[in-house]
Amino acid sequence: MKISLMILSAALAFSGGAFAADSTTLRLGIDPTYPPMDSKAPDGGFRGFDVDLGNEICQRIHARCQWVELEFSGMIPALQARKIDAILSSMAITEKREQQILFSSKLFQFKSRLIARQGSALAGGLNALAGKAIGVQSGTQFEGYALKNWAPLGVHVVAYKSQEEVFADLENGRLDGALLGSVEADYGFLRTPAAKGFAFVGEPLSMGDRGVGIGLRKDETAVQASINEAIASMRKDGTYAQIAKKYFDFDPYGN
Repeated sequence: MKISLMILSAALAFSGGAFAADSTTLRLGIDPTYPPMDSKAPDGGFRGFDVDLGNEICQRIHARCQWVELEFSGMIPALQARKIDAILSSMAITEKREQQILFSSKLFQFKSRLIARQGSALAGGLNALAGKAIGVQSGTQFEGYALKNWAPLGVHVVAYKSQEEVFADLENGRLDGALLGSVEADYGFLRTPAAKGFAFVGEPLSMGDRGVGIGLRKDETAVQASINEAIASMRKDGTYAQIAKKYFDFDPYGN
């Protein structure tokens, strides 16, 4: 059962912003190929920073999180088709996406980085991109950025269904580099044994997004208000910081 907007609206009106009193299920779309934000545990469950934040938010709005595994590029269509109730999978808040869906307030915000093998031509900087194959995950802001800014310069932008596939082809030499979030690149790849010999290339990139939020359908403003209050209370009472310390040695909320 999805969250009832009537219940949420009534609760908000009655208590001036309190969360819904009824226990309901919130189906959250997740692509578990993006550690440490989203990954799959050995038992088949889901874990990561997004998952811990989502479970805490669900608890505060008196809902049960039901995580639904999807490819990232299919998240918005699934939301619009009501196959899920929300997207919580490190989806950046961008102007283009806001034309299609509603977002919660910011959960966290990272810069983007290019990674490549040390000693490769790309180690000389972004001016060496022409003619190179750069991997991105399909449907991400990284794909959009690379297609807009790098493809016209002669860069071969290669899109993959999952970030795991990007890393695999980066390791085996089919790609010259990969573009993704700095934290996911660092914690999800560069700190692993498979990334020996790889490093960041160039300076961090700003793609114009306003951080990561929870994606909702356009008409679900009551759900948005409830989730926003949960996020604000987590930041205020220190719960957000406690969750973040499990994964990072810095504040991932950003400026």
